[in-house]
Amino acid sequence: MKILVDNKLILELNETQKKVIKDEIHEDIFEEDMKRRLSWVLTHKYNEVFKKLKQEWDPKLEANGIKMIPTDKDEYAKLVFSQPDYKSKDQRTESDIKLKTKAP
Repeated sequence: MKILVDNKLILELNETQKKVIKDEIHEDIFEEDMKRRLSWVLTHKYNEVFKKLKQEWDPKLEANGIKMIPTDKDEYAKLVFSQPDYKSKDQRTESDIKLKTKAP
């Protein structure tokens, strides 16, 4: 079984590895179960990060003068990303590194 994302191999289970998993999962549902598990992991991660984003940004959006907050998750995220004070994880890490290097 090969797991690809954007045509790049992410994980490959050989026959022995699949057989180990099938020791606990019926063969007839193996592929569907693996797909369900992958989907769950990514969906769960998205939902948890979105929850944190919302907790952080609801007060910031209000402070930025935003009167209407979208209920659609994608629209909400686009609004947050459009804010001048929004920084991605990479930008926040870079800022933290710069602050630490300036410390006495």
